[in-house]
Amino acid sequence: MSEGSTVLPWLVIRQDGNGNHYRVGRCATRDEAQKLVDSLADTGQDRRYCVERVGRPAG
Repeated sequence: MSEGSTVLPWLVIRQDGNGNHYRVGRCATRDEAQKLVDSLADTGQDRRYCVERVGRPAG
């Protein structure tokens, strides 16, 4: 598999206090994405993070 064809189906999404959503990362596995969420949540800032699979809304 070439570098350009790497599949990263898991998104890390940040929601700010105004309800705006921002993509902050893409990962190959859900576990990897959750680890990123956990590390970002440890910053103590008032932001929410979630993991979504590309093409499927968070549930």
